[in-house]
Amino acid sequence: MSYARHTRGGAAVAALGHLAPWEAALIVNLRLWGEGPSGQAQIRREFAAALRDTEAERAWHDFDDLMRRIAATAPRPMVWHPVGCSSVGADECVFAHLVGTASAGHLGDAALIATLLVGAAHAEHVALLAGEVGTCARRLHQSPPDLPKRPGARLH
Repeated sequence: MSYARHTRGGAAVAALGHLAPWEAALIVNLRLWGEGPSGQAQIRREFAAALRDTEAERAWHDFDDLMRRIAATAPRPMVWHPVGCSSVGADECVFAHLVGTASAGHLGDAALIATLLVGAAHAEHVALLAGEVGTCARRLHQSPPDLPKRPGARLH
């Protein structure tokens, strides 16, 4: 996984400021995780400051496991922007959408989204992990899961 704006998956498709706070924090954590041990330690400290010890350790383990699973099973390296960048890349957006969909309880859809990042054989497991990560991220930032939309509801 790496940063490259001109690499497939790195094209800017959104801005952090336009995302829900939990989604923006999730993308920043993705970027921190990709920086290696120093960034990963920062994520652990943030979890430890916001959660009880056992919850913080579980949150870290779930996030790290999700990232490692994606890195190990992706058909190509995932791409992200630098930590301080206000743009959101395509892979980052897919990651946030995966986590959001899974944590809202739509695991079938989340598994399909996961196939954009990992091989199909790993998609279901990644979707389950993403649900755990998203539930924690939403709780940390006080955001309830999306309400199910009625079939055929018009958005625009």
